[in-house]
Amino acid sequence: MAAEPTDTGREPTDTGTGAGVPPQGPAYYASGAHTWWRDVQAVLHPPYTAWHLSYVVIGSLIGPRVNWATLGATVLAFFLAVGVAAHCLDELRGRPLGTALPARFLIAAAAISLSGAVAIGIVGIYRVGPWLTVFIAAGAFLVLAYNLELFGGRFHTDLGFALGWGAFPVLTAAFAQDRSLPASAVVLAAAAALLSAAQRHLSTPARQIRRHAISIEGRMVLDDGRVEVLDTSALLAPIEKTLRALSWATVALALSLVLARLTH
Repeated sequence: MAAEPTDTGREPTDTGTGAGVPPQGPAYYASGAHTWWRDVQAVLHPPYTAWHLSYVVIGSLIGPRVNWATLGATVLAFFLAVGVAAHCLDELRGRPLGTALPARFLIAAAAISLSGAVAIGIVGIYRVGPWLTVFIAAGAFLVLAYNLELFGGRFHTDLGFALGWGAFPVLTAAFAQDRSLPASAVVLAAAAALLSAAQRHLSTPARQIRRHAISIEGRMVLDDGRVEVLDTSALLAPIEKTLRALSWATVALALSLVLARLTH
């Protein structure tokens, strides 16, 4: 089991060009400028949080009927659990975003948010039924096991991310609506898992470059004699443009389904 979360004492990542320090921010949506608000915004990972909350919306709308109150409660629960708690715990372990937020703040935010998500789920049991307890317990376990790298990090893998952050939101949302998991919801969960796997495969090298690469030098010689420089920007641009496009596309897909339901 991983060690208990502690403040590593690591100084926030310097985003200047000093020797031995990566010159770019820790993420395309996090500049590395350390004001309180920018640190909170970075920890929330806005594009990725919106991406995964879109799975909740899409999963809620896969069935023949939609209870809008349940949809709203499910989105709120996942925002608290994934958008806040999971990301605070992730930042607590090693400070990957290099924020200056105190450890006690991250711990308190994670504990309160995860407790709030569980509380929403417990209230939902009265409408959905006792089987919702399985999803509540599984969700809380995934947040803790993945982000604290419990059990030797066995859940902190590409597969763990794809299933926990892609398939699980779809299945939970679909079950909360209809108290069942139709074949369409299972196929949709598989699609969300594949999209999340693609996200992970793209974001992993982007994080490596942004957070650990001191310098990148190279060139590509084309068959017409042209030479293109391979540097940090050249490597990051196609990866992060794709991540931006995928996050916005998933949000747009969820919004289109909401509008279709509201207008028919």
